[in-house]
Amino acid sequence: MSFKGLKFVIAGLAGASLLCSTALAQSVGEDEQVTATMIIYLDPSVQFFNPVVRGAQDAAEDFNVSLDVQYANNDPVRQNDLIDSAAAAGVDGIAVAISSSDAFDEAICSAVDQGIIVIGFNNDDLEGASGNCRQAYVGMDEEASGYELGQRMIEEFDLQDGDVVFNPREIPEATFAVARGGGIERAMGEVGITVETVRAGLDPAEAQNIMTQFLIANPDVKAVFGTGSVTSTVGAAAIRDAGIDVPFAGFDLAVEIANAVESGEMFATMDQQPYLQGYQPIAQIALAARFGLTPTDVDTGQGAFLDASRVTAIKDLIGTYR
Repeated sequence: MSFKGLKFVIAGLAGASLLCSTALAQSVGEDEQVTATMIIYLDPSVQFFNPVVRGAQDAAEDFNVSLDVQYANNDPVRQNDLIDSAAAAGVDGIAVAISSSDAFDEAICSAVDQGIIVIGFNNDDLEGASGNCRQAYVGMDEEASGYELGQRMIEEFDLQDGDVVFNPREIPEATFAVARGGGIERAMGEVGITVETVRAGLDPAEAQNIMTQFLIANPDVKAVFGTGSVTSTVGAAAIRDAGIDVPFAGFDLAVEIANAVESGEMFATMDQQPYLQGYQPIAQIALAARFGLTPTDVDTGQGAFLDASRVTAIKDLIGTYR
């Protein structure tokens, strides 16, 4: 294990919340290789997860971890099978995106009962630690980020009681969409603004068309919020295609998103720092397996707000570390 890796994790864990009062037992010798499986709930074509995988691979190198990255292709049955298979193989730890508050509870609890370290990343149970057996979560506070973005849009564009805003969601039932959308709805509801939503899906061309058609049919919309990387990537184009001029903000980073923020077509985006969502779970699994260190929550969405004054500085890192 390199000093660089240990220093990185200690810095990242500062201020994180302790989830368990009892330490884990050491299960791997200090010089032995740790085994871990990372399970991503979508498929490899979703570019958002490229920095996640890079972070996980870097942590695996730093901490001598044999890492297996698997994709569930947005199929809960396949995801449960992947969790069960990793547990049956006797891995030391599993990092899993918990994209449903219910679908993976049994499989995750079973793995934990077998002594496997399970850390959620990117998506979490909507009830957090009380809703799932996972031992820590590394990711953005989704609801708080949606609320912050909603408040900033209200203040910046003078959205008012009686206005209607549009918040399309790639997978409305996914925990990230429920939480982010819920945060936006909470901010809007406090001042009497109505939030309209549709299922946009994960295909960018289809999502752009769905958003465009909604905006054409609803010309009174006063603002648009992307919910994830797809709706945020195509949102500016959908607004152009609809022939309207309304403020737009969203989540995540892609070159198209950064370009839209720089050009003023997009007010801002909320960056959840996916590299950390890959690095921290694998590093924590290694530290827990070797030294019994208790996994801890890490909020990767701190300082997430990126407007035109901030996005240029990190644009060249998109797809690698951002």
